[in-house]
Amino acid sequence: MFSSVWDFIKRHRRKFIFAGAAVGGVYFLGKYAQKKLRELQEREATEYIAQARRQFHFESNQRTCNMTVLSMLPPLREAIVTQLNSENLTVLLKTKPANKLEIWEDLKIISFTRTIVAVYSTCMLVVLLRVQLNIIGGYLYLDNSIGKNGACPVAPPNVQQQYLSSIQHLLGDGLTELMMVVKRAVQNSLGGVSLKQSLSLLELEQQLGWIRAEVEVGSEAVSGRSLSWFMLADDENALVDQACGLTENDVMTIRLLNETRDMLDSPDFTTVLNACLNRGFSRLLDNLAEFFRPPPGDSAPTSAPDSLSVVSLPLAKIIPIINGQINTICSETPSHFVQDLLLNDQVKEFAANVYETFSAPQELQK
Repeated sequence: MFSSVWDFIKRHRRKFIFAGAAVGGVYFLGKYAQKKLRELQEREATEYIAQARRQFHFESNQRTCNMTVLSMLPPLREAIVTQLNSENLTVLLKTKPANKLEIWEDLKIISFTRTIVAVYSTCMLVVLLRVQLNIIGGYLYLDNSIGKNGACPVAPPNVQQQYLSSIQHLLGDGLTELMMVVKRAVQNSLGGVSLKQSLSLLELEQQLGWIRAEVEVGSEAVSGRSLSWFMLADDENALVDQACGLTENDVMTIRLLNETRDMLDSPDFTTVLNACLNRGFSRLLDNLAEFFRPPPGDSAPTSAPDSLSVVSLPLAKIIPIINGQINTICSETPSHFVQDLLLNDQVKEFAANVYETFSAPQELQK
């Protein structure tokens, strides 16, 4: 019996060898596939955890942005009111001075100027801080990710402090320059309008449109400066001065400032800032519309397309209404004006793109 079995094996040994090899190959292939599957699952899990951590850090960073904007509004309002002080003029008017008309004319220009400056500077503050804090946020994420490898951090605390102090340009020289540009535009638009002349809300919107056109288009055509200059000084000496020297940390700060400048000069930034300005001036007109409602019992159809032109107010009565808007625009308590800017979808998307750019590992190689 054993000889017959042996003869059978000899006759079919090639088949047995092939079958054994095939079984062994399938076994090892299965083991290899299991190993690769585990590696893939582990890699996907690691990437998912990293992405979740990154998303959490980004969302936390946006909350920081919002709180920082709100904390900066009181000093911004104070800076505007200090340089464009209308309160002194209103107090002076109560004394019935001989040059009453002249004081009213000054009050007209200052009231419109400071409210329009408040809209511009608040929008600039929101978008500029979104850029700066998301650049810093992206680098901090990288620093935390690579910290265990002993690599030199890109944004240590003193660099962050130096870099973020550049916001003082918007509250200082940039704001002063913005006031001059806006005041000149207000003078050109409203300087010849009599205090007794009545304006509807539509006519007031038209005046604001003319002022915006001169500020945003005219000033760039004359000086070659875009609105970004009001937010961040653009000459090299100023960048070095803001960086407070030329130590290693200062070189990092200058790099961050230059990257910020590139962002501010990008078409995407211009688009987002314009969207904020459009929403800001629209919200300002919404606030003013409350004072242009027809009296109770008036038969004028308030829902008609031309209803905004039904009610007109003398410019002298519009001035105090305009003058008080700064308290709503630059309010640290979240108002509709500020919320509209902070919750703007284009601002959120732009912030995400900035964070994505600067939290990518390849940025370290630039």
